[in-house]
Amino acid sequence: MASERTAAQYGKQGEVRRDPMAMLPFCGYNMGKYFSHWLKIGKNMANPPKIFHVNWFRQDANGNFIWPGFGENLRVLDWITKRCKQKVKAVESPIGYLPDPDDLDINGLNISKETLEKLLHIDKEEWLKEVESQKEFFKTFGKDMPKELWKEWELLKRRLENS
Repeated sequence: MASERTAAQYGKQGEVRRDPMAMLPFCGYNMGKYFSHWLKIGKNMANPPKIFHVNWFRQDANGNFIWPGFGENLRVLDWITKRCKQKVKAVESPIGYLPDPDDLDINGLNISKETLEKLLHIDKEEWLKEVESQKEFFKTFGKDMPKELWKEWELLKRRLENS
């Protein structure tokens, strides 16, 4: 539910921006109700879509992007497609399922196993800070924030605390 501002967006580049589905400027009513609308649609679907989270912008200690981006993003999308068809494995983590490093195609990329491990590493403290930031964002929607999202938030926080 957050992304860093890019050169294409108004505001300070690199600043974390909480704007679910980039809809805040366009939604004519409380986003909590908007979330409820989509949750209701999901409950009525026989085969709801799977949801994946990707951080294309992880950086090394020097501020350089670790993942090459652009056309190479297709490699991650390929893993996602295969995962949806249960053709590749996943590793369970506190935030969900991650690619098994052996199943992510890095052939021809200048990415070592160590770098790949860094890309897939879940930093507990970093994620706990993220969860607290999410909490503040959720609170802005008051009573309209769906209980289902609060429940998922609680479960995520608990998994992180217990990891």
